[in-house]
Amino acid sequence: MTYARRSKDALARRVAQDIFDGAYVNLGIGMPTLVANHLPAGVEVVLHSENGILGMGPAPAEGEEDYDLINAGKQPVTLLPGGAFFHHADSFAMMRGGHLDICVLGAFQVSATGDLANWSTGEPGAIPAVGGAMDLAVGARQTWVMMDLLTKQGASKIVERCTYPLTGLACVKRIYTDLATFECTPAGLRLVDAVPGLGAAELESLVGLPIDTRHLTQGD
Repeated sequence: MTYARRSKDALARRVAQDIFDGAYVNLGIGMPTLVANHLPAGVEVVLHSENGILGMGPAPAEGEEDYDLINAGKQPVTLLPGGAFFHHADSFAMMRGGHLDICVLGAFQVSATGDLANWSTGEPGAIPAVGGAMDLAVGARQTWVMMDLLTKQGASKIVERCTYPLTGLACVKRIYTDLATFECTPAGLRLVDAVPGLGAAELESLVGLPIDTRHLTQGD
């Protein structure tokens, strides 16, 4: 059976559906910023950016950008009623003090037990860019990763052990990818869901690691 990968927006929508009402959430640079555009109606989520914003809204409409109001990735954002901006030292105090419920980060690699590598590949010529990732990975109550499952060369970004410089140890709780959603546990990967048509055996072959599916009933 054939299967279709989730588009970036479909993946952002999948992440957004798991964010609970009232959560304080940081969205990392890149794909995670798309989650802001897919938060369900009627759910209040307070979005944080480490450059000093609390209460971000969705991306502005074309032509309505205000480049004095940007997120940590230098993208223009909107501010919801009651939102605020402040010194980035205060913002990092929020992150390090455990005041964020969830952070959603991109990654180069994630281990099956939740180790995260997302700031450098360590390769010659690579430009390291850690930003606030280390503070977020260990400071947020839950760290989620949002990424493509495979590299452009077809290798899995979920690995038994990270070979790139680490951002944090055993900090990732969930991995959201274009093909499947996983939980990281001390015992390894646990499948949450996969795109229609992608079987467990084929998914294990793509990842190259055992994936626990015992909790899923037929049809899930």
